[in-house]
Amino acid sequence: MTVDQLIDDLLDREGGYVHHPADRGGATCWGITETVARANGHAGPMRTLSRATAADIYRRLYWLRPGYDRVAARAPLLAAELFDTAANMGPATATAFLQRALNALNRGASDFPDLRVDGQIGGATLAALDAFAARRGRGGEQVLLKAVEALQGERYLTLAERRPANEAFLYGWLANRLG
Repeated sequence: MTVDQLIDDLLDREGGYVHHPADRGGATCWGITETVARANGHAGPMRTLSRATAADIYRRLYWLRPGYDRVAARAPLLAAELFDTAANMGPATATAFLQRALNALNRGASDFPDLRVDGQIGGATLAALDAFAARRGRGGEQVLLKAVEALQGERYLTLAERRPANEAFLYGWLANRLG
């Protein structure tokens, strides 16, 4: 799947303008918050944010900037999940899930050194991903993907437990964001 397909699928899932009273992020359009839209030059009403502008924001801020294009060259399914998670929780959170999962799956740092969980895709994270793939082979990406999704699911549950208003979103998060 190409990044264009990932973005199109995300835009279809997010839909157009939404202003849910329980959403602390406020009004969104195509899943883009007003804060992000304004920081990226959108000056009009949120309802008028174009699909093309949203696609450009997703490509720049949630695919290229965090380095998921470099992950995709190694593990495309994982990169797709990181992109989707980043769009929903932010790139630093998505990347931290990857780093935590790699640390937990490195057999006591015998396959590669533990990573500093900094939420950044850099040389150490890519080297760890390469070492993991070399050690675990073809099936490794699926296991790593499950670990990242497990962390994401746990975060959704925690968000709903800590703020009951988030229960309005929990079912959709679990239905549309995992697996």
